[in-house]
Amino acid sequence: MEVDSLLQSFTEKRILVIGDMMIDAYLKGSVTRVSPEAPVPIVNFQAKEDRLGGAANVALNLRALGAQAILCAVIGTDENSVRMTQIMEEHELSTEGIIHSESRMTTVKTRVIGNNQQLLRIDSEDSSDINVSEENALIARIENLLNTQSVDAIILEDYNKGVLTEQVIRKTVELANQKNIPTTVDPKKKNFFAYENVTLFKPNLKELKEGLDVQFNFSERDKFESAVNALREKLNCDKTFITLSENGVFIQENGDKTYVAAHKRNITDVSGAGDTVISVATLCLAAGCNNKQIAEIANLAGGLVCEHIGVVSIDKERLHQELTKLY
Repeated sequence: MEVDSLLQSFTEKRILVIGDMMIDAYLKGSVTRVSPEAPVPIVNFQAKEDRLGGAANVALNLRALGAQAILCAVIGTDENSVRMTQIMEEHELSTEGIIHSESRMTTVKTRVIGNNQQLLRIDSEDSSDINVSEENALIARIENLLNTQSVDAIILEDYNKGVLTEQVIRKTVELANQKNIPTTVDPKKKNFFAYENVTLFKPNLKELKEGLDVQFNFSERDKFESAVNALREKLNCDKTFITLSENGVFIQENGDKTYVAAHKRNITDVSGAGDTVISVATLCLAAGCNNKQIAEIANLAGGLVCEHIGVVSIDKERLHQELTKLY
């Protein structure tokens, strides 16, 4: 594989990202003592940082690799929605696909970090499904974007926060298939089986077992592969791509299956790794990579972001360096 040519091809791609957007907020400080009021650490506050999370972090990963990302989501009209729009503009992300709802709060996950360790997470969110009016507005926005812009692939990024309803999912996949646009999915349990007829479906091992309501250890390869086959049959998807944490990744299409081992890394934080994996896998798919290459490159990228604290996007130069070693 010609690494430079592949990375250059990423810059020519336009990817539509649909799903749950959020702010990942970090309250950082040092801990030197325990509170006399309760057995909890006292954090001496030093800094606050807001980052884009969820579907917006997927878009950041795509942008980091030179691709154009178009976000479609529903957020609130609250103070946090203003902050989210501001951060998007700072990263030169288009807001044309964003629907604002007066009835929803903008999702914020606030992590308290003491001495570089996460001590607590506070979630401010409305995870109920968007209402019918918002659903129709989002579908209309998606349809308009697909009719007016060239789109090379669609990522459905599901965090169970209510944006990806069954109707939004099914209509999006239907529109994509009519236009021969590949669809990739980073799922959660709630809508696990709503993603029929997609191109690539990427759960992790825990989500695979929860979705199918089965129990097995990864070492039981026959049970694992049987579960993957059951999933493919249920969804009628082209490719199943399972992330396996320290065991790497697995990808299958029809009878073609590939295991890729994990790279040894100094793992600091796995937050956002799935966002990076689906971003890179989608770009590889759009660039015409084969299944083994999709698995290898996405696996490599996911490991790299785990070396950093908090949700971060992939570093293109670091990925280039590692890919030249691999290929």
